[in-house]
Amino acid sequence: MEQNHHSDKTAEVQPSEKRKTRNCCNGFKMFLAALSLSFISKALGAVIMKSSITQIERRFDISSSTVGLIDGSFEIGNLFVIVFVSYFGAKLHRPKLIGIGCIVMGAGSILTALPHFFMGYYRYSKDTTFNPSENSTSSLPTCSNNQNLLPNRTSLEVVGKGWEKDSGSYMWIYVLMGNMLRGIGETPIGPLGISYIDDFAEEGHSSLYLGNLLAVTMIGPIIGFILVSQFSKMFVDIGYVDLSTIRITPKDSRWVGAWWLGFLVAGLISIISSIPFFFLPKTLDKPNKEKKASASSISLPVQNEEKSQMANLTKSGQNVTDTVTGFFQSLKSILTNPLYVLTLFLTLLQASSHIGSITYVFKYIEQQYGNSASETSILLGSISIPSLAVGMFTGGFIVKKFKFTLVGIAKFSLCAHLVSFLFHLSNFALICENKSVAGLTLTYDGNTPVASHLNVPLSYCNSDCNCDPTQWEPLCGGNGITYISPCLAGCTSSSGSKKSIVFHNCSCVEENGFQSKNNSMKLGECPKSDDCKRKFYIYIVVQILTLFSAALGSTSNMMLVFKNVEPELKSLAMGFHSLTIRTLGGIPAPIYFGALIDRACIKWSINNYGKQGSCRIYNSSLYGHTFFGLTTGLKFPALVLFVVLISAMKKKYQGKDIKASENETKAMNEANSGPLINDAKVDHETHL
Repeated sequence: MEQNHHSDKTAEVQPSEKRKTRNCCNGFKMFLAALSLSFISKALGAVIMKSSITQIERRFDISSSTVGLIDGSFEIGNLFVIVFVSYFGAKLHRPKLIGIGCIVMGAGSILTALPHFFMGYYRYSKDTTFNPSENSTSSLPTCSNNQNLLPNRTSLEVVGKGWEKDSGSYMWIYVLMGNMLRGIGETPIGPLGISYIDDFAEEGHSSLYLGNLLAVTMIGPIIGFILVSQFSKMFVDIGYVDLSTIRITPKDSRWVGAWWLGFLVAGLISIISSIPFFFLPKTLDKPNKEKKASASSISLPVQNEEKSQMANLTKSGQNVTDTVTGFFQSLKSILTNPLYVLTLFLTLLQASSHIGSITYVFKYIEQQYGNSASETSILLGSISIPSLAVGMFTGGFIVKKFKFTLVGIAKFSLCAHLVSFLFHLSNFALICENKSVAGLTLTYDGNTPVASHLNVPLSYCNSDCNCDPTQWEPLCGGNGITYISPCLAGCTSSSGSKKSIVFHNCSCVEENGFQSKNNSMKLGECPKSDDCKRKFYIYIVVQILTLFSAALGSTSNMMLVFKNVEPELKSLAMGFHSLTIRTLGGIPAPIYFGALIDRACIKWSINNYGKQGSCRIYNSSLYGHTFFGLTTGLKFPALVLFVVLISAMKKKYQGKDIKASENETKAMNEANSGPLINDAKVDHETHL
């Protein structure tokens, strides 16, 4: 009887255990799917922001250094809450905290787009006005003795107060605040999500789930590049103005695409991805093996548990003091570890170079090779994602295949980054010559080069035209020279309208070796030379090789961070590394890159209040040498520190055969245990 009763009990227990296991698996799968969508939306928002930098700069009429501050505000927002997330995150309801983060991140993206709806219509020219009840009107001034030297300020201010609100206002602060809010919301997603997977995945499967998660995340950048490419073709005020009246094209330096649409899409996806997290439990049932292992603790009497809790409460004050003291001792330990400090500085230099490059490479390609924002976005997406993915996979495979020692890992990483550096140096040979622009690189008659673009004197062909020197309405002459405006080109009449407008009797244009008053010109800058176009195709190949070789050593770099410290300090080492990269790399790099790039500008826009706005045209040679000179100046010291690091590692590990595979599982589990650490791993791949 007892045996039958026992078998009945077993039969009752087994279905309930199966049900719990099924619920656990379903809950975990739901969490994994929701986290994948949130990672996709996070990567989507990051790519849209980086790809829209040039559009934002033009729309708000701000300099590159200001737009660099906007870009760095993401890291500032991240730093505001990273300590809170790291300390309290694991103790609170992690899925709900991730869901709240997704909502905040989505709200940040939507806030970034909101200024578009309050700024009025975009004026790409002082002589263009928009009115919803009328068609766009354009009246480009030509050479006339009756014009005043400067435009009428009163009329401009009236226009500015009417339908056209000034782009040079401080509305860009809302974009900065939105990006900062996006950084705050993004903080808990990576670290808490990965730690949740590590806690409740089947034993030995967390690495597989993490790999799949990072692979799925690549969908975000792919969608981002495609969206930006399509939205950049659309005029910023699409749906509000008659597009047939817009006389500029996407290749014009004043063109602004529908940048705000990308942020609205990213924001909505982020908010949608938050919904499943609010239906997930704080903890999932642990797998059966772990249940058996913890059976003795479960069978303890409740009274004993209450007693131990009371004892813990009495000692809480002492524990806090011990924790703080232990923290500072641990921090001192890693900061006095020369191998860790060397690795920290060299990865900081590399990350600063990567962040600065990614932020301004879109603008570089547009300005250097004459590509539109749409073409640039789809091009960079199609070459960077495959190159980085294949490089990282190949690098990880090589390290595992040949079972390098720790010194061997460092040597492999050095070789990979050295090859990447050599490919990077070839960019200097691919810099195009400056465009021939009358009044900036040449005299106004187009005959003589000038030493400086500042205060170029008027020529005989336009000295009596009384032109506005701040106007930017470029025209291309038949001689291949770009002229700043119809008036400064000496044109006296025009015919046609909108994009097909033609200017006649342009006295400053010289064709076939002599000046002619019968020359005609069309709007738009002259295209780049054939030699520059050839350099562009070589540049694409060089970027693929540079990105691939840099990605080869990226995995090795992260292993060096946590393998050169004591096992119990791995979490702190990775967390401090992430904090340093964000603070000293993510925030200042876009700002000082932008400030130096601004020095290469040779023609600034002037807003209605006489203040400097965004750059219309750059000195191509100076831009290229500044951009690549700065990245080279960061990459080269990193290589030197790599050599010093390897030398120091050889002295420390001399005679020891420390394989990378030894204790690898333990090291990775310890690295995954802290939120800051997982954040650092994801960030490093994002920075690449």
